[in-house]
Amino acid sequence: MAKIFDSATDCKLLYNSPVQNESVLIMLRSRLSAIAQRLRFSDRKRENMLLVASEMVSNQVKHTAGRGLIQVWQQPGPVLDILALDYGPGISNLHQAQKDGYSSVNTLGKGLGSISRLSDESFAYTQQESTGQDKKWSGSVFLSRFYPESGSAPVNGSPGLRVGLFSRSLSDDRYNGDRIYVQKTGDKLRWLHLDGLGHGEQAQAATANLASHLSHCDTPDSVLAAVDRQLKGTRGAVAIIGEVGLAGKVLNILGIGDMHAHILDNREMHNLSFAPGVLGKEHQNPAQFRFDFSKRCLMISASDGIRRNWDVSNFPGLFQQHPQLIAYTLGNIMGRISDDQSLCVASID
Repeated sequence: MAKIFDSATDCKLLYNSPVQNESVLIMLRSRLSAIAQRLRFSDRKRENMLLVASEMVSNQVKHTAGRGLIQVWQQPGPVLDILALDYGPGISNLHQAQKDGYSSVNTLGKGLGSISRLSDESFAYTQQESTGQDKKWSGSVFLSRFYPESGSAPVNGSPGLRVGLFSRSLSDDRYNGDRIYVQKTGDKLRWLHLDGLGHGEQAQAATANLASHLSHCDTPDSVLAAVDRQLKGTRGAVAIIGEVGLAGKVLNILGIGDMHAHILDNREMHNLSFAPGVLGKEHQNPAQFRFDFSKRCLMISASDGIRRNWDVSNFPGLFQQHPQLIAYTLGNIMGRISDDQSLCVASID
């Protein structure tokens, strides 16, 4: 049976801190070293991580006037991600800025180029300040990714399939009512994205132990029906179930309750809402959405902890990026601080 990844165990925010000056490096380096050692990364990769983190902090201190943050995430694999996101002016020429030797402040200019060189994979996105009436986010996002030399296969186990997860509890509490289960079997990708009513321990309990339905049910609607039955007598949850056939390039998606999904196909964004109600309690019959696609398709599902008031124009160029960079960017910028927050982003190329 194919492994099912669970955001409760496979997607963890391990460190989060604002960056106002370089003193943040003292705690960051200590925590990062301990995390990398626990996940059994080699000495060489641990040293590369510390160098990358130092360059990210140094860049934010120089350019963003204390409006940055740095995070360390564990993702399925286990994969270790170092993320730097800021609310600065953005970068006018990102490609040039990532070349070794380039500097806009008369320094050695090795920083952004070394992030790419020292990482197993790296991704970047930037948007400059706008002068119009529309207030948009401006700043930069840098993602440095490290894979262990050995370990279980990540969910991005097929050519053309990439997945990004974001799951963060209210106030970074130990309990998270949002949960994402992801399974890749043969030419099929399935994901079940849940939001337990409210937040805290009871909300997390409602969304636990539901992974097996991805394997045992034949169709997406039967997965949702099985989840509905299991949630009887609990606090209940809202949910989205999606299934992509990689060979036939068909996406089926349906859901119940206050969650939302966004499908980008041929540069057109389709924004989906779902039947009202709560699984395990009262709800209307879900309508199934089907999309046939010939080229790249990007799928985003989100709990109501992620605000809906964005579209392609708010983040030009972002949705051609790696799904994990998309998930981190939207999660941090569009997340509500009053609720659990989660996103599942998948792209088929």
